[in-house]
Amino acid sequence: MIAGVYIHIPFCRTRCKYCDFYSTTLGLDWQRRYVDALCREVELRAGELGSQYIHSLYIGGGTPSLLPPSCLSQLFGCISRCFAFLPGAEVTIEANPDDVSSQWLDLLASTPVNRISMGVQTFSDQILQFLGRRHTSSQALEAVSLCRRAGYGNISIDLMYGLPFQTMEQWRLDVGKALELEVPHLSAYSLTYEEGTPLASMLERGDVVEASDEESWEMYRYLLAETSHAGMEHYEISNFCLPGKRSRHNSGYWKGMPYLGVGAGAHSYDGKRIRRANDADVLSYLKANGDAPHTIETLTDDELYDELVMTRLRTSDGLLLDLLDDASRRYCLKMAKPHLRAGRLSLKDGRLALTEQGMFVSNDIISDIMR
Repeated sequence: MIAGVYIHIPFCRTRCKYCDFYSTTLGLDWQRRYVDALCREVELRAGELGSQYIHSLYIGGGTPSLLPPSCLSQLFGCISRCFAFLPGAEVTIEANPDDVSSQWLDLLASTPVNRISMGVQTFSDQILQFLGRRHTSSQALEAVSLCRRAGYGNISIDLMYGLPFQTMEQWRLDVGKALELEVPHLSAYSLTYEEGTPLASMLERGDVVEASDEESWEMYRYLLAETSHAGMEHYEISNFCLPGKRSRHNSGYWKGMPYLGVGAGAHSYDGKRIRRANDADVLSYLKANGDAPHTIETLTDDELYDELVMTRLRTSDGLLLDLLDDASRRYCLKMAKPHLRAGRLSLKDGRLALTEQGMFVSNDIISDIMR
């Protein structure tokens, strides 16, 4: 099976109030040491995929665009020695809008990167400042323009809805500005108050008010209508794209394809039933000299069923029931019946899929169908 590679860069200049991804604000010397360790791990583990050929590479974080030029060059040099990209391979790097400059893009031109993913979140400067984001609305717009002028047309931007102080009018402005940019890919996520984050603490103290289900549903429905009108395909619960611009890397996750995850906190999957999770600790990662501390999980048959349900139902392609054995198929259909009757699920040509109504309550539906 063709596979993908994910590389985690856990460095941020500052931490956003809502973020629970593993990251640290350690400085430049740590970043250099970390890239040294990354390269050693890549060299040690490249053979795990069974082939050097990969269909996608995703460099995420954290904030990969923080890496100094020497580190980025070193990392891609290592990748090119250990892997070969299949024709048409997708190579993505995440970037913060205020890191995007002509100089940074000139550096990228010497790498295989052909897709840039930017965390815009909102075009409200007031909300951006409250969330602890480093960029402004104008910097986000300029970053997209700079990418285009440098020849990077395959751009994805992230938005968030249900944010503190975000009105429906502000959300309309956010969606409108995003679509005016005519980027080929858009991801939009409903804010969740993750335990241990500053924003969750503010919620507990009553400093912010969580958006109601009705408010979030109204925002989501507006997003669906506007992206559809703009000719975008709604191919996964939170992801929209112009024809032919689905994220190949993320689609691999949802299809259960194997991938190699490198770096502190990165996860891997062999495409069968073995999952690996690197410890989310930069210091122990550096001490390990490439042999990253990790845990291994072997999925049971029930866990494999749950994974299949969880990943496939997130997508517009849905769950092909022929992928299940007879007993699992019967169980799946039994648990799906209430949602089929309520119009939250559809069943057509042997595929079980969420309807528009079901998309917003997908977690509840998927939980009901899992074992």
